Amino acid sequence: MKKFLSIFSALMLALPIAALAQGTPKIGTVDMQKAFKEYNKTKEAEAKINDAKNAAKKEYDDRAEAYKKALDEINNLNKQLESPALSADKKTGMAKERDDKIANIKNMEREISDFRQTRERQLQEQLMRMREGLVKEITDVVMEKVKAKSLDFVLDKSGISINGVPVVLYAPDSVDFTSEIVETLNKPGRATASTKKATTGSSVTPAAARTTKP
Repeated sequence: MKKFLSIFSALMLALPIAALAQGTPKIGTVDMQKAFKEYNKTKEAEAKINDAKNAAKKEYDDRAEAYKKALDEINNLNKQLESPALSADKKTGMAKERDDKIANIKNMEREISDFRQTRERQLQEQLMRMREGLVKEITDVVMEKVKAKSLDFVLDKSGISINGVPVVLYAPDSVDFTSEIVETLNKPGRATASTKKATTGSSVTPAAARTTKP
């Protein structure tokens, strides 16, 4: 046991020495969730998603209204068929009309169900594409700052660990550069990474950093 403790103590003493030998790493923090919310294009994307949701809801409501109307027509025919004053020929004709409407309304039920599932999937995919695109733009700006500041690590202040606690329990305000990220993102006329790639055909290789999506 004593031998083990001696080795452990030696290792603990060696760690600070190794850290000093390699130099103190430069660390920065970014609140990715805040940057995402305060990015002007996020609000524009949310407006587009809401417009798509409203359009889908209107189309669904129109289909549901047509379904309700068809159902009312079937119920009305059923009531008429109960009348003893109807002739046999008239009753046969109305029964056939009702059966045709029942077959049609079953098709409407399937179409409405398919429409709802398809639209929900499309909206979810659209939301994910927009979110991924925005996060990519924010991350690109973070990486540009990482290179400019010569940082070794960047931690996301909004990140939560698998234990449900903040990944960054404490960091001084002086190392946080979220406001710089937001200012750069919302700068009028700023070219995104995709625009730069299209015009210059080159890409920037950033320094190593650790970020988490909001």
